[in-house]
Amino acid sequence: MNKAHRVMLLLALSAVVLLLAGCPQHRTISEINRDPSYFMNKEVVVTGTVRHSYGLLGQGVFELDDGTGTIWVLSENYGVPSDGTRVGVQGTVIPTFTFGGKSFATGIRETKHRSHS
Repeated sequence: MNKAHRVMLLLALSAVVLLLAGCPQHRTISEINRDPSYFMNKEVVVTGTVRHSYGLLGQGVFELDDGTGTIWVLSENYGVPSDGTRVGVQGTVIPTFTFGGKSFATGIRETKHRSHS
């Protein structure tokens, strides 16, 4: 392999490592609930089924169940999926939040979600 090929390979490998380092890691809800202080204010990705959802005008909360546990997700700009919908959620773990006059313990402030069929 000549020097130009090695340099290109090294650059490509470096780009992949940087890309992966910047992506939030997929976690289970039980991992987050087991040690919420470790995940506090960190970006995570969870996937599960919506069990309960409450929303109004594109904002709301929904309970997500991934089979290992449940967690409430605060959705401020992404709409609220219907009960029974399978979604992937990316967001920041927060200690508590209030919606509609009700306080929720450890939750996720959503920064992105995607519905799965």
